[in-house]
Amino acid sequence: MMEKEAKIYVAGHRGMVGSAIVRELKRQGYTNIITRTHTELDLCRQDDVEKFFAEEKPEYVFLAAAKVGGIVANQSALADFMYDNMILEMNVIHSAWKNGCKKLEFLGSSCIYPRMAPQPMKESCLLTSELEKTNEAYALAKISGLKYCEFLNRQYGTDYISVMPTNLYGPNDNYHPTHSHVLPALIRRFHEAKEANAEYVTCWGDGSPLREFLYVDDLANLCVFLMNNYSGNETVNAGTGKELTIKALTEMVAEVVGYQGEIRWDTSKPNGTPRKLLDVSKAEALGWKYKTELKEGIRLSYEDFLHNPMRAER
Repeated sequence: MMEKEAKIYVAGHRGMVGSAIVRELKRQGYTNIITRTHTELDLCRQDDVEKFFAEEKPEYVFLAAAKVGGIVANQSALADFMYDNMILEMNVIHSAWKNGCKKLEFLGSSCIYPRMAPQPMKESCLLTSELEKTNEAYALAKISGLKYCEFLNRQYGTDYISVMPTNLYGPNDNYHPTHSHVLPALIRRFHEAKEANAEYVTCWGDGSPLREFLYVDDLANLCVFLMNNYSGNETVNAGTGKELTIKALTEMVAEVVGYQGEIRWDTSKPNGTPRKLLDVSKAEALGWKYKTELKEGIRLSYEDFLHNPMRAER
């Protein structure tokens, strides 16, 4: 168990996941949280990361920093996604080990699992067949981070764990028109359509893919729970165990935002993976379950979007 006054470093504290972990740690009474902005510490620079760890010696590390994006961003910057993510995670994990960090938690993504993995996807299906091509670069980087934690555990007896969340959404999300994930992109699009009294909104694909969504504060709660209650080489899936079609999601977002026009589908655009549902029985067996239902989470996310105009411009 992490002591309340233990020195805890949250890497990526300005991102959606990192900021939620900081909120959750504070909510649970942890008082010694260290953070660094990208300007203060570039995690892609090995010397700087080594110096930071040597000086600060954090006892616990939540590695939530990453270069992330939706289908468009992933396809247009394959090399950047692979390099930046691999370099930063290797720097942080290696420096944590070198400086005697008690426990590290690495945050990945459900895109690490094979494109056609049996559904719902168990942690054990990792590396059993090929990845989805649209985010292969990001997935390979995340698999490498997960495996490096596992190999350090095996070779040096460290206690490094990893958690693989499903699609996330919530406060501090990225609402960029082309570089955001599906849910925040829909919130922005329907909000702008409502403001402009647009007759219709066009969405990508045919609406058939099935997706699962987890509210980011629920993930943060699981992250702290696992840091205190789980040790092991295999990752832990983070999700709700519930899925819905992109079409149903789109209609739900339109309803929450209050857009009443028509929704059209551009079937010339890619759907992405046909189905992505995580098997969350492992987390549940450890004693954890999500709290926020999707419609309530979308309502909270839309409120966040409305009250943070700078975030909406990102």
